Amino acid sequence: MNKKVAFYTLGCKLNFSETSTIARNFNNEGFDRVDFAEKADIYVINTCSVTENADKRFKTIVKQAQKANPDAFVAAVGCYAQLKPQELADVNGVDLVLGATEKFKITDYINDLSKNDFGEVHSCEIEEADFYVGSYSIGDRTRAFLKVQDGCDYKCTYCTIPLARGISRSDTMANVLENAREISAKNIKEIVLTGVNIGDYGKGEFGNKKHEHTFLDLVTELDKVEGIERLRISSIEPNLLKNDTIDLVSKSRAFVPHFHIPLQSGSNDILKKMKRRYMRELYVDRVAKIKEVMPHACIGVDVIVGFPGETDEHFLETYNFLTDLDISYLHVFTYSERDNTEAATMDNVVPNNVRSKRSKMLRGLSVKKRRAFYESQLKSTRTVLFESENKAGYIHGFTENYVKVKTPWNPKLVNTLHQVELTEIDDDGLVRLKFVETLIKAN
Repeated sequence: MNKKVAFYTLGCKLNFSETSTIARNFNNEGFDRVDFAEKADIYVINTCSVTENADKRFKTIVKQAQKANPDAFVAAVGCYAQLKPQELADVNGVDLVLGATEKFKITDYINDLSKNDFGEVHSCEIEEADFYVGSYSIGDRTRAFLKVQDGCDYKCTYCTIPLARGISRSDTMANVLENAREISAKNIKEIVLTGVNIGDYGKGEFGNKKHEHTFLDLVTELDKVEGIERLRISSIEPNLLKNDTIDLVSKSRAFVPHFHIPLQSGSNDILKKMKRRYMRELYVDRVAKIKEVMPHACIGVDVIVGFPGETDEHFLETYNFLTDLDISYLHVFTYSERDNTEAATMDNVVPNNVRSKRSKMLRGLSVKKRRAFYESQLKSTRTVLFESENKAGYIHGFTENYVKVKTPWNPKLVNTLHQVELTEIDDDGLVRLKFVETLIKAN
């Protein structure tokens, strides 16, 4: 009988792509992957440090593993494991903690799966995380997350990611294209490009700071890879999203009109305190450029509320800025203090109840923005990629410009593309459709 391994991933798309790669390493060592709720010999938890909530959930997940198998070996990897390895090692039931450079070598550390009396830590100084490990996720038949870049050289005052993932570095162009072809060969229709700061692509590609290739070079070459129906850019900094890239997406064969662009604040005063590399005027310019060449494009925005020094006036500046901006939805983050960040030592801390209130206001605005965007798309003809789950008798999918649709369950629709007309918004906020023609036959 092969030994069994189970995985739990906290955090971002990048973490999911890395978990998937680590899982393939276990598979190569003869392990069988099972669901995290099942009994396994080893449980691997890929941690996140972006939100307070992700930190707190770790203990709960360890308890879940112990409940499924009290004798199982429990390993923690990822960002939180790099930032606070001893804190994780001290959690009852944890046997192994691996930092940024060690996580992809996890199978080297688990020849003996006997439980440890104390959590064993193998972490590095983050300066040592200067090499690149490529990864992609293929857990979902419909889409894959393809990692193209890791680490970050920015010094945003609230962020621990440079401490957890190290300097900005990139995969080689040849390797990214090879991974894309591998994904395409598995009949996966959509690839989502992911990384910490993907607009910085090219830096560190050959172990130095020189950009051998740019992000524009990358998307240009990926657009030529046969067999990939859709390419989606997960998130890109406004100062790194250039006109050339926007123009390429507008004329592209495979890149879809969907951008996710972090803003963090609509107040220039707060952007300066955050040490962001742009002012709000640049953000307005980026949105205007996208809408000029792709009026139907979907634009998502990251925003942080409750940053130290954010007054009611600053918050209203952000709220009004976003209200007036032609965007489609928000991802709202409530600021939380992180150790070893500049912001954690700043004065004028915003009370937690005020942070919560501001978060609720922006989440409400996001609902309105998404509804307005969906309404603007009704009666238009779009292409939908259908997903694989039967959800209460319906199959869901996304248009190229990220409108979420539903239609009665039909297994033949799974992982197929269809041209549809968007007809009405249902009570649950999803969009109903009428089929126009099939673009790609069922598998």
